[in-house]
Amino acid sequence: MTWIMVDVEADGPSPGDWSMVCLGAVVVEEGLSRTFYGMLRPVSERWVPEALAVSGFTREETLAFPEPLVTVKNFASWIRSLGGGQPRFVSDNNGFDWQFVNWYFHHFLGENPFGHSSTNLGSLYKGLVKDMKQNFKHLRRTKHTHNPVDDAKGNAEAMLEMARMGIKFK
Repeated sequence: MTWIMVDVEADGPSPGDWSMVCLGAVVVEEGLSRTFYGMLRPVSERWVPEALAVSGFTREETLAFPEPLVTVKNFASWIRSLGGGQPRFVSDNNGFDWQFVNWYFHHFLGENPFGHSSTNLGSLYKGLVKDMKQNFKHLRRTKHTHNPVDDAKGNAEAMLEMARMGIKFK
C-alpha cells in the first residue's frame, strides 16, 4: 500500500457550500520526491474571507483557477500512477482534509480512489507515545507555510520520524 500525505486549503468550513481552492499531496517515503499540487476554481458563490486568506489567494485569483473536474481527474490519475496497491490517505487534520477530498472525488468522479478510510497523523502520534496530550508537530522539518505541498511534506517528514521511533506503516 502507498501512504499519501494530503493537505487542503479551502475558502470555508465544509465542501459543497464552500470550496477547496488547492491541495497538495506527497508519497510518504524517503526523499519525498513524488508530489502533487492542484488548484481548483470555486464550486460555490459562498466564501469566508478569513478562511481564504489562510491560503494566500484572493477570491479573484481563485476564480481563474482550473475547473475542479480537471484538477480532480489529474489527482486521481496521479494516485493511480503510483502503483503499490490500495492508496492510503493520511493528513494532519483528516476531519477537514478528508471531507473536501472525499466530496470532490465523489461529486466529480463518482468514486474516491482512497476508498472510505483516512488516517489522522496526530492520533497516530498520540498512540505511538501513549499520551493523548502530545503533539507531533515538533517532528516536522519543512516549515508550515499553508502551501499544501510544503505542509504535506512537513507532515510526511513527521510520519517518517514516527517510523524511526518504531511505528510500522509499510
